[in-house]
Amino acid sequence: MWEAKLEPNVISYSAGISACEKGEQWQRALALLSEMWEAKLEPSVISYSAGISACEKGEQWQRALALLSEMREAKLEPNVSATAPGSARAKRADSGSGLCHC
Repeated sequence: MWEAKLEPNVISYSAGISACEKGEQWQRALALLSEMWEAKLEPSVISYSAGISACEKGEQWQRALALLSEMREAKLEPNVSATAPGSARAKRADSGSGLCHC
């Protein structure tokens, strides 16, 4: 996009994060979320949900929970259908570790 002199926006970043999620590239999905902040763009529910799902697919439960927490701090209401399976698995994975008292 930069080479074509097009300015990325929340929708294009969200699409990229979603593509990373589908391609099981959780690291790249998180990098795109970071790039959004650097570009002074606030991730949307869709951006966060795709990032959470990417982390869930990569079995990165703590990162998924951190994104869910970040989302709540940003006063964004989680998309239940997108985040419920991942966050439920994350809570189960951390239940014995003392990391999540959900």
